[in-house]
Amino acid sequence: MKSVFILADKAWAGSNLLYKWQKTLGNYIAVAGQDNSVKIFDRHGHKLTALHLPGRCVGMDWDKDGDILAVIAAKSSSIYLWDASVNKTSQIDSGMRDQMSFILWSKTGPLLAVGTAKGNLLIYNQQTSRKIPVLGKHTKKITCGCWSTQNLLALGSDDSTLSISNHEGDTIRQTTLRGEPAEIYFSVMKTDERSPQGESTVSVSVDKKILMLFNINDPENRIELAFQLHYGNIVSYRWYGDGYILIGFSQGFFVVISTHIREIGHELYQAHNHKGSLNSVAISSSLSKAASCGDNSIKIHELSDLKDISSVVQLDDETKGLDQLSWTDDGQLLAVSTQKGTLHVFLTKLPILGDSFGTRLAYLTSLLEVTVSNQESPVAIEVEVEPTFIAVGPYHVAVGMNNRAWFYALVDQEPGFNKLKDIEYLGTIASMCLNADYAAAQFEGKVQLHIIEGKDQEEKKQMKLFPNDDGKGRILCHALTADFLYYGTDSGNVVCVLMDDWETVSSYNHSVGVRKVFPDLNGTRLVFIDDKNGGFLFSPANATVSCVELPNFSPTITGVLWDNWHADRGVFVAYNDDKVYTYALHKTTIYGPQVVLVGSTALPFSQKPLLLYNGELTCQTASGKTSEVSLSTHSFLKRSSGTDSVAERSKQLAQAIMLKRFHEAWDLCKSAGSKDDWAELGKACLVHMEVELAIQVYRMNGNVGMVLSLQDIQGIEDKNLLAGHLAMFLGDYNLAQDLYLSSTSPIAALEMRRDLLHWDSALMLAKRLAEDQIPFISKEYAVHLEFIGDYVNALAHYEKGMTQNNRDHDEACLAGVARMSIRMGDIRRGAAQAIQHPSRVLKKECGAILESMKQFSEAAQLYEKGQYYDKAASVYIRCKNWAKVGELLPNVSSPKIHLQYAKAKEADGKYKDAAHAYESAKDWDNVIRVLLDHLNNPEDAVRIVRETQSIDGAKMVARFFLQLNDYGSAIHFLVLSQCNDEAFQLAQQHGQMEVYADIIGSDATQEDYQSIALYFEGEKKHLQAGKFFQKCGQYSRALKHFLKCPNNEDNMAIEMAIETVGQAKDTSLTSQLIDYLMGESDGMPKDAKYLFRLYMALQHYREAARTAIIIAREEQCAGNYRNAHDVLFSMYTELQAQKIKIPAEMATNLMILHSYLLVKIHVKRGDHLKGARMLIRVSNTISKFPAHVVPILTSAVIECHRAGLKNSAFSFAAMLMRPEYRNEIDPKYRKKIEAMVRRPDTSELEEETTPCPFCGFQLPQNELLCISCKNNLPYCIATGRHMLKEDWSICPHCEFPALYSQFILLLETEAVCPMCSESLSATQVKKISDCSKYLQTDELDQ
Repeated sequence: MKSVFILADKAWAGSNLLYKWQKTLGNYIAVAGQDNSVKIFDRHGHKLTALHLPGRCVGMDWDKDGDILAVIAAKSSSIYLWDASVNKTSQIDSGMRDQMSFILWSKTGPLLAVGTAKGNLLIYNQQTSRKIPVLGKHTKKITCGCWSTQNLLALGSDDSTLSISNHEGDTIRQTTLRGEPAEIYFSVMKTDERSPQGESTVSVSVDKKILMLFNINDPENRIELAFQLHYGNIVSYRWYGDGYILIGFSQGFFVVISTHIREIGHELYQAHNHKGSLNSVAISSSLSKAASCGDNSIKIHELSDLKDISSVVQLDDETKGLDQLSWTDDGQLLAVSTQKGTLHVFLTKLPILGDSFGTRLAYLTSLLEVTVSNQESPVAIEVEVEPTFIAVGPYHVAVGMNNRAWFYALVDQEPGFNKLKDIEYLGTIASMCLNADYAAAQFEGKVQLHIIEGKDQEEKKQMKLFPNDDGKGRILCHALTADFLYYGTDSGNVVCVLMDDWETVSSYNHSVGVRKVFPDLNGTRLVFIDDKNGGFLFSPANATVSCVELPNFSPTITGVLWDNWHADRGVFVAYNDDKVYTYALHKTTIYGPQVVLVGSTALPFSQKPLLLYNGELTCQTASGKTSEVSLSTHSFLKRSSGTDSVAERSKQLAQAIMLKRFHEAWDLCKSAGSKDDWAELGKACLVHMEVELAIQVYRMNGNVGMVLSLQDIQGIEDKNLLAGHLAMFLGDYNLAQDLYLSSTSPIAALEMRRDLLHWDSALMLAKRLAEDQIPFISKEYAVHLEFIGDYVNALAHYEKGMTQNNRDHDEACLAGVARMSIRMGDIRRGAAQAIQHPSRVLKKECGAILESMKQFSEAAQLYEKGQYYDKAASVYIRCKNWAKVGELLPNVSSPKIHLQYAKAKEADGKYKDAAHAYESAKDWDNVIRVLLDHLNNPEDAVRIVRETQSIDGAKMVARFFLQLNDYGSAIHFLVLSQCNDEAFQLAQQHGQMEVYADIIGSDATQEDYQSIALYFEGEKKHLQAGKFFQKCGQYSRALKHFLKCPNNEDNMAIEMAIETVGQAKDTSLTSQLIDYLMGESDGMPKDAKYLFRLYMALQHYREAARTAIIIAREEQCAGNYRNAHDVLFSMYTELQAQKIKIPAEMATNLMILHSYLLVKIHVKRGDHLKGARMLIRVSNTISKFPAHVVPILTSAVIECHRAGLKNSAFSFAAMLMRPEYRNEIDPKYRKKIEAMVRRPDTSELEEETTPCPFCGFQLPQNELLCISCKNNLPYCIATGRHMLKEDWSICPHCEFPALYSQFILLLETEAVCPMCSESLSATQVKKISDCSKYLQTDELDQ
């Protein structure tokens, strides 16, 4: 709030001032102090005149129009009237004899009420000069009163009464109060329904404690409101709004109440505004503000929101405090009187006057001050009048009122301006515009254009009035740019005049009158508002383009500002009182020029936009300052790093795109853009035909297809063609077609429609652009129509598609014709064409169509022609043409068709064919059924069951055998069909359990084995029972049965028992069996071989070895040398496999038995020396062969003799001559042997020596113990000699060693290994060079 002036007068010092603002206009203020005068000042604080009175001024009031001031003074019965319009004072005698105390003008008429100190009243009509004296209205001094709008007068007096009179002075109501009244107001109490009676409520402050509300029409029900004591006394109160009362209390409280009957008694708002005291309150309805003063401060509240204190003024010099507050009616000025006797006047509301040119602003900062600023320090210009308009140009400012304008030049020297001149025009100026040289003033439907600075005679030349002739209508608005004058008329013309030659450059005729024009800085574009409140954008430079209506243009718009920022030439805002709408002009888009509404921004209360620069709006406020408003549509310019939400960011991006700020949009996307954001930016680039940028954006987005497509069209110069491509990329195909057709390459439209499969449009375009393409498009269209089922049109288009020179294409069309003919019911034509056509696939398609139409025979024929034999056969089957099916069968692969055929043949009783067809269909169960039931051919049935393992087939075969009472076979097939239970029952019924047991073999379950075992147990077949108990793991029961077996089955039973115990690994069962074998249970010891087998089964190898030695000894004694050899050999290999040391006795026995067996082999081969050497070895341990002592010794004598070992022969012959053997010698040889003994020949062939394989000591060939290293030497299984390192090989089966050279020799005649009897050939034996691993010395268990 700005102080306008302060009034202080020596005569007023120390007194409370009485003052009143001129009503309505507020141009004058009348002030009275202690001295006997009333001084009148204008609104700038200049004293106008003074009224000199005989005594001190007691009261004064302005009439309702502010024309006449009435004053009453002490010591005088006259009323003084000052007329403001002529500055004259007149005097009227009141005719009252006592002191006047109160004066008040009516709100509605020229009536003046005057009250006196004794309670008398005078009503004076200023128009008629009629005086109505009313004596005795009250008994004491009339102190306060109020007129109502219905011309009722309420008066309060010190006699504690309130009277209400009419304008004639007649009392209508009178009421007594509890104390002295003060401040009376008429008002309307707030009720639910609007009362028609006008101001019917009188409010009065009684005794400064109570606020009383008194209804004239209901005098009995008065309302008295008392307040909290700590508020103090009621100082002052005011009604405002819809029945609200604002009350100021002496202790500084500021309270608002409502008089609505439901809210009465409640405080709506309360504030302790002033610490010490509150002196006065005031309300300005035009400003919607309330003020209170107290201590030395003034506080101003907004009535719309009382909490909002709009300003606080501290008057620090006023130490004694403030007194009364009063506002002018228009709310511009607020006067405050002080206890010291001064009067302060503040500016609370300025007319919002301002203008801008480019970035320069000029605006009213006080009643007589204009400030000019251009982003540098502002210049304040003191002006001579309160202006009603301001205009600014690049170098000048003009202000003015009525028909006068004052011009100031802006200069660099102090104080920054020069007053140039003032000019009077021919009418009241409605508006004015300036540019560098000219001023244009608009008045009374005309515009006067003149030069600003020039000599007088030049000015006459340099002046022109528009319009040239009156026929063009009245000018309603105008604007100047650097080069042009624009004006709009009530007949709808928008005219552009070039300043250089003052000629009209262009004129646009609008349908209704044009109210306002707003050109941009260069004047190339213009926004105008018409009488219907529509907004339009128009380019005077390009008059062929009609003007564009602005979208969503609010009808309340009062002005438009173009953005002055150099890069934002296409952006402007339209504003009204509470909102600013941002618009952007898109000059080149694929849709043509466009204007878009970007968004709106709320405008603070009572601010007027003056200038727009890059999204910053500079506004002028009512207090004479400027404020900056950031447009919400430019929020992306002030984005904070990283704090924006996703929604906020996408909103900013959308704004940047709509304002064509692609660099900012790029940065937004780069900083945190999603895929969708990039896509959005890319789309915008396409719309604005920014191909280069679009390529970069889509590259960032990873949209390869779009980048490649855009690169293809990058260099196109034809704007329409380029726009067409871009519209197509954006999916706006109709627009693309229009653009293509208006370009230099209209065929592109046809290509696009073909690519989109829009065949209708493509055909239309082809007729215009490329007739040779019609057949191809027709064919494609026909395919599409066929797909959607429109066969009639499809047929027509297929027929149209024939070219006669493109074979593949014509074949496709013919195929379509064939299909469509069939679809349309012309089957003969369609089928004939399909058969002629080379394509197999067509025959299949037509066949399928015919089949779906139930035309089976034709369908089958087509299938057959197309070699689709399966399909043909299945259709022939549907029409029961079996003969045809039979013909096709060899070519048919589908089992289903064979099956259908087989069923049909079976139904006809042709079982052989049926069986054959079932077999082709691999339906084995039916084959078996037919073979058994109809063809009586069980052999084939059985063969098929065995091959296919068919379960159902096996059941059928089983049933067949059951009917023939062949239970064994029946059981066999029941088991095959997994019907084990049925097979078991059958076996039980017919005593075929052994058969069942054999068949079930190893595949059965434990339960099956158990049931068989139990059956045999019941039949007392111990061996079988035992066998099956063993299989199901019941070892103790199995053993029990085995041991019960009679002795004839003995061997088998004991073998099984041993196996059982071996599996059971149960010590009790083991001991039970050992007892049995030892004969402890029945006193009959069993053969030792069983014990040996038991130990082997239990893997007790040492015990088994001992038993084996015993068995071998027994076998040897019985003369079964081969058996003894096998027992020892098998035990030897078993122990070797288990890595157990071999007992020396076993090794020795095996060696001697093997030597014995070798004799036969060598003698048979005729190698008598080797035979003799082995016989010598055997004869040296002859005691081990008790059964054949004599034959062995006899053989030894003969072989030694043959081999030339005469001495050895003699020694064995001598042994035979012992009495116990002599008689047993074969008589054939007895004589010879006796002769040998009688004439001994002791010559002996020397035995060859070979080295020991361990230590290399030379030993006789057949010596097996090295006398040097004391090792037992390994022997050759072929010769019985000790092994040699360099002649080593082994039998690949038993791994016993043999001399390689000798083994190969032996194998020439023999085919088995002499040790293990496995078949062997010389090729299988390999010589071993490194035999160290066979020369381990620890293998024998010494």
